[in-house]
Amino acid sequence: MSSPIIHIEKLYKRYRHADFYSVEDINLDVHEKEVFGLLGPNGAGKTTLISLLCGLIQPTSGSFTINGFNYSESPMDLKKSIGVVSQEYALYPTLTARENLVYFGSMNGLRGDYLYRLVDESLERMDLGRFAKKQVETFSGGMKRRVNLLAGTLHNPKVLFLDEPTVGVDVKSKNTIITYLKELNQQGTTLIYTSHHMVEAQELCTRIAFIESGKLVKQGTPSDLIASVDDARNLEDVFIDVMNKGEHVV
Repeated sequence: MSSPIIHIEKLYKRYRHADFYSVEDINLDVHEKEVFGLLGPNGAGKTTLISLLCGLIQPTSGSFTINGFNYSESPMDLKKSIGVVSQEYALYPTLTARENLVYFGSMNGLRGDYLYRLVDESLERMDLGRFAKKQVETFSGGMKRRVNLLAGTLHNPKVLFLDEPTVGVDVKSKNTIITYLKELNQQGTTLIYTSHHMVEAQELCTRIAFIESGKLVKQGTPSDLIASVDDARNLEDVFIDVMNKGEHVV
């Protein structure tokens, strides 16, 4: 098997003055073109782990590499390899959809006619072409979510971190977003997906890890996870069982 595109080794994070680790002894490999789901309850450590991997905060100890770049030795190269789509909109409400995407594309090194052509093609791909010159503040939640996703993916990242990418959207927007993510993955982008939506995770993810109290407690393919729990019909049944038992990865 090829080298993992994400390699995490003994990663810990404890915030100043805290008496517990928000992330504790995380060891994980994610391979290229996986759709890797990170699932857990609120406060489990999902956001802290993603913040560490995106370089937003520093670990207390441990190490990780993304796309071959070590976070401490090549932080800028690492950041160029990733895209981040947060649950909160990273958009300027008084700018148009096109202006927002041109801005975020330029921040990621895209320039000139190529950038403008890419923005226009991407908006059409998300069924937003006719709204390109409309201010984002006039958009529905689903439309904002689609523009937000484009802002994080215009530069064609090797790894894309997604935090609840379909939260609060209508069925049409959800289907458009899921289709877009599947296309990105087929083109080579590795997806790291965090969500509370078990049905969506079961359909989208090739592999899943559950996190609780900062620790990975179980991981595997959706089908293997379901098969590992007696009478489990779906991933939600597995989630409930794992959280009740608190079993740990070995």
